[in-house]
Amino acid sequence: MNYCSQCGATITLIIPPDDNRLRYVCSSCRTVYYQNPKVVAGCIPEHEGKVLLCKRAIDPRMGCWTLPAGYMELAETSLEAAVRETFEEANARVEVLDLYAVFNLPHVNQVYMMFRSKLLDLDFSPGAESLAVGLFTEPDIPWDQLAFTTVQQTLKFYFQDARTGDYRLHTGDIIRQGNTYSYRAGPSR
Repeated sequence: MNYCSQCGATITLIIPPDDNRLRYVCSSCRTVYYQNPKVVAGCIPEHEGKVLLCKRAIDPRMGCWTLPAGYMELAETSLEAAVRETFEEANARVEVLDLYAVFNLPHVNQVYMMFRSKLLDLDFSPGAESLAVGLFTEPDIPWDQLAFTTVQQTLKFYFQDARTGDYRLHTGDIIRQGNTYSYRAGPSR
């Protein structure tokens, strides 16, 4: 961000009065430009002990497998975004069962919200952002070819919970440390 959309003056990165962090502020009219994290919403589409995964046709991580998910749009709920992304990426229709996982990714300013869902039918196919889609049991998951740490952590929790039939909400943080990522659990319920 270089110039103010209100008056055209230059933008500086400063801590405004009565604030506690760096913000983009207009050097002339003093407009503060707040930046907030993006919400990524998606589904864990399930059918008879299997989950639906998509092989990415786009960067980042093209060619890797993921759960259907993407950025929430304006004027939609997180649940609507999850259902829309599932249809866009896998042409799959789902019934959402519950919110399953919420992960904070402070290193990329994102919050992931994943919903457990059941496939309404088996009429799915790759959408524009997918090379392939398929149903996978736990042993068949291409664990070393998953696109994102959030997907790996979500699937790990999902299959643990599936063994007991007790699906609970999982929250936590995915923390980047150099080139590795670690999971830090949130409060348990």
